[in-house]
Amino acid sequence: MSGVDQHSWEQVTEVCLLAGKIMMQNGGETYRVEDTMMRIAAAFGKANSHSYVTPTGILFAIDGGSPGTRLIRINERSTDLRKVTLVNDVSRRISRGELTPEEACRLLQHIDKEPPVYRPIVQVAAATLASGCFLLMFNGTAADIVPSAIAGGAGFTGLVLFHRYVRAKLFAELLAAVVVGALACLFVSLGFGHELDRIIIGAVMPLVPGLLLTNAVRDLMAGHLVSGLSKGAEAFLTAFAIGTGIAFVLSMYVG
Repeated sequence: MSGVDQHSWEQVTEVCLLAGKIMMQNGGETYRVEDTMMRIAAAFGKANSHSYVTPTGILFAIDGGSPGTRLIRINERSTDLRKVTLVNDVSRRISRGELTPEEACRLLQHIDKEPPVYRPIVQVAAATLASGCFLLMFNGTAADIVPSAIAGGAGFTGLVLFHRYVRAKLFAELLAAVVVGALACLFVSLGFGHELDRIIIGAVMPLVPGLLLTNAVRDLMAGHLVSGLSKGAEAFLTAFAIGTGIAFVLSMYVG
């Protein structure tokens, strides 16, 4: 595709940036995002491309092409691995020569606008079920499954609601942890629950940033030190917010 004109190269850059943005916003690893962007550019006939990806922004350039280096900001980050898979599928179709830059751009825009595959009510139900299962994993008793499940479901519901109205994700996570701790203490006080520590541990597990920690380690192992450290710091802050919320409730309960 050596005869691609300037407008088409702008489309190629747009496709690469959009693919990288979708993957980064939905839980993709940094090295995978960079590799996908460069593979797409190579499939469209430009092997000499460069990408620099961080959790908050993407820089991309194609040697000798217009419009030069482009920057795109990453403002929101969540977990939707289905969208990452869909972008990978588009990348493979591009590599097979099945899509033009314009067609790929339309597909990626459609993927970007799609709502999450799991609605909030489904996520809350999964968090409720997972909390009870985590309690058993940490050697809790069967009598505490229901209190842990209710506390975990309520905490995750609080996280979803608080995040809608509080732009600081850290504060929303802290408030969700307070909800979990308060309900766990209430259940134990009423005799509905027995082992406070295991109820709390099981209930806060849906709030723990497991994917973020995994991606941080994988990025560090792949040599992406900036992204690995920044993701690790974000995971640490989330863990700190959860711990602070639980500690606040326990201090009030014990006191």
